[in-house]
Amino acid sequence: ATMSYLTLTEPLLPAVAMHILKIASILRLTFSLISITLSLQAQHELSVSAGMFLVVPVGCCCKRATYLQIPKHIYLSIYFISREVKDHLNYEHRVFNSEEFLKTRAVGDQPFYRKVLETYMFHSFLKARLNRKMDAFARLELSTQSEEDRLNLMFRIPRRMTTEKMASKQMNSQSVMNRRMVISMPDLQDIKLPEIPPRNSSFRRVETGIGKGRMSLKMPPKSVSTFKIPEIHFPLMYQCVHSYYTEFFNHLSKAINTLPPDKSALLARYFYLRGLISLMQGKLLNALSDFQNLDKTDLRIFPTDLVRKIVETMPPSERFQADRKPELKRLISRVMEKQREVTKIDDHVKNFALPKTHMQLDDFVKRIQESGIVRDKDTIHRLFDALTVGHQKQIDPETFRDFYNYWKETEAEAQEVNLPPAVIEHLDKNECVYKLSCSVKTNYGVGKIALTQKRLFLLTEGGRPGYVHIAAFRDIEDVKVTTVAFLLLKIPTLRIATRSKKEVFEANLKTECDLWHLIVKEMWAGKKMADDHKDPQYIQQALTNVLLMDAVVGALQSSKSIYAASKLSYFDRMKNEVPMMVPKTTSETLKHKINPSAGETFPQAIDVLLYTPGHLDSTERPDSAHPKLWCALNEGKVVVFDASTWSIQQHCFRMGRCRLTCMVMVEQSQVWIGSQDSIIYIINTHSMSCNKQLNDHRSDITDIVVEKKNGIPSEAYSSSLDGTVIAWNISTLKVNRAFQLPCQNLTSIKLHNDQLWCCTGSCILVMSTYEFRLQMKIDYHLKDLRSYFLCFQLFPERNEVWASYSGSSDLYIWNTKDFTSMPQKIHLQDCSEITCMIQVKNQLWVGSSGTSQGKTKGKIYVISAEKKTVEKELVGHADTVRALCSAEDRYVLSGAGKEEGKIAIWKVE
Repeated sequence: ATMSYLTLTEPLLPAVAMHILKIASILRLTFSLISITLSLQAQHELSVSAGMFLVVPVGCCCKRATYLQIPKHIYLSIYFISREVKDHLNYEHRVFNSEEFLKTRAVGDQPFYRKVLETYMFHSFLKARLNRKMDAFARLELSTQSEEDRLNLMFRIPRRMTTEKMASKQMNSQSVMNRRMVISMPDLQDIKLPEIPPRNSSFRRVETGIGKGRMSLKMPPKSVSTFKIPEIHFPLMYQCVHSYYTEFFNHLSKAINTLPPDKSALLARYFYLRGLISLMQGKLLNALSDFQNLDKTDLRIFPTDLVRKIVETMPPSERFQADRKPELKRLISRVMEKQREVTKIDDHVKNFALPKTHMQLDDFVKRIQESGIVRDKDTIHRLFDALTVGHQKQIDPETFRDFYNYWKETEAEAQEVNLPPAVIEHLDKNECVYKLSCSVKTNYGVGKIALTQKRLFLLTEGGRPGYVHIAAFRDIEDVKVTTVAFLLLKIPTLRIATRSKKEVFEANLKTECDLWHLIVKEMWAGKKMADDHKDPQYIQQALTNVLLMDAVVGALQSSKSIYAASKLSYFDRMKNEVPMMVPKTTSETLKHKINPSAGETFPQAIDVLLYTPGHLDSTERPDSAHPKLWCALNEGKVVVFDASTWSIQQHCFRMGRCRLTCMVMVEQSQVWIGSQDSIIYIINTHSMSCNKQLNDHRSDITDIVVEKKNGIPSEAYSSSLDGTVIAWNISTLKVNRAFQLPCQNLTSIKLHNDQLWCCTGSCILVMSTYEFRLQMKIDYHLKDLRSYFLCFQLFPERNEVWASYSGSSDLYIWNTKDFTSMPQKIHLQDCSEITCMIQVKNQLWVGSSGTSQGKTKGKIYVISAEKKTVEKELVGHADTVRALCSAEDRYVLSGAGKEEGKIAIWKVE
């Protein structure tokens, strides 16, 4: 991934070159620059650039060519960027299913891939993936993700071929027939550069031209900074060497002092070099100070091992001096603590293997998760009940093997489904055929019933296969099994009634009838739940349930198999047993729901939400300029969504190991994230990685606000739980001012008209931003309640401040011109506690925990700031609403606790 250019000067056998291209094609990459020239006279060159490749074969003659042994690192550099590896990983149990991965390779390539899987480099690559390391490979994968890849992150359902891929496969197979190539070769003539939309003339332009049998991609050269190293003075005696180091140090100091703040990456290199020079001079404290400066310039080059060795070998006197300097003491503590964490990390990787002993429930859950079939624990518990019907509550290895093999065989067979073009044109491009019945007789003709995530249709037989629509799942009115008499036999039939057709569909499914009855009812119920709750994940969960039913019936092959499969009818049972009515107001206001915990074994609480608007930047790809939704989950995890499609843009990178508390977009290229570990992490929105961090706080970061002058960010203010407020220079990341409040438990801050409003447990303080001088104070408490301020919101245009107390369902409103008067009070009905609030237009949106239909739910109250009345009560979450954010005052996004862990998108009126 880091290789920029490689020249092969020996004759290159076309088969070897084609093999490299074949690997590249199999890895599902879109290429940007591979240029290969094959001739007997010309030199043979292979250029590789990270990102994308374009393949241009110029000629091919192999009569006098000889074999060339391609070095292992070339294969691996191409192989490592494979996206398909992650499809066979289980992150929780650190398992790689190597055998299933090998089955996805062409038969002739499997010996090669088997050798690759045994290499140390590949093992290191696997560990980095399982650790979710944001390295060059992860960034490359992120930069080349398609929309389908992003959707697959959200909806982890069994792999099937979409109709779009099916049509593409058919077109490619036709063109391949006209060329003398191996079947597994890529379609070289059809590989094209991705279309780049018109952009500003200052942006990069792609110019291609073929000359001398090769294609070039012209890019403007990157800017190069030159630092002149002082000349060495001879003879190399102590004084000369000492003066050389001193001169070197002074040169670097001068360069550091004259460098503008926006050159932080270059500044980091100077700090790094100066730290090394100080180390060579034996000035350990100076070296540590320079390395500590990398936190705010470029954390990626921080030499953790070197700093740890300096600390370990530091004389006691110098260690004492370092501990007396707060910034060095924190640096030493962080590095040594990080080393202790490294020793604790479980870094093993194991291959998946079928079990050889009987399994209780917990072991079965682990084995199913390792296999990659399904990860959700509740679903696996239902699968356990299905497979143990009529037996002791344990599963023998033979049953597990039969179930696993049937699942994998069905998955492989589904990949071979090849619909005719006349059928494909009736389906959406992202539809997949998940199940086909045997050939059956129906009142629509003879054929096979096909199930996709959206509909049922009949794939007719006799002559050319055709398409007959049976029903969209949302149109179904009734599904039942009946019998028809044929001679002395009663044959079971499946009847499906829909709203769009008067005629009822009837199919003579014989032995498959009961299974299809379960399947259609589950999909019908799942679709209804998805529509009612505006949550497309329900239909994906229903699909998984359906495929598990099919595998259970196929594996058990007994008279109880249908009853066993019925244990997996989750949505159908929920629809019949516990009707869940969505209130009309909620249904009208709710637009969509998304799940940032998709693919995890259980839902995770949403701690913070941040919406960042889209912008076109010359350093970004067009699709990276889309608006984004940032979601903080537990233990420092962050998931980023593309807010134009609500698909996952980046799945789960980590900021430390503690709970994240606040996020704010400081400028277009920076998002600051506060953590309970007292660190502010600075995310570069182009690379989606953390290159800088601020370590000046001593306690949990609680809030960050940005001050703008003429629309340009000028200062950022951060607060911590111990009552510290710090004003930061956004350009240099230096502390402008710092202040210690007279009380602790500082939970949030707001900024307005050069005033900083600080919410502590006992009061709300108003400080001037320049002098941090106390100006106003709200310390009103209800005498009959032992409570504390939980959250507050300013309405400066109305001269009002709204606040809530812990354990209270009341909102209190003060007039900012007279804090001595009694506050107004708004009571929220059926509310247990207010947890968060935001201002949107002239409304206050309040997140809470409350009751609805006799059950504890997450509720949102929309309150008119003018009328002081509740306009809407929205019940869209199954757990407490923990986070709220606004998207350009057009939508409000809410995040729920760990019982649900989903995000709801609400329309603002």
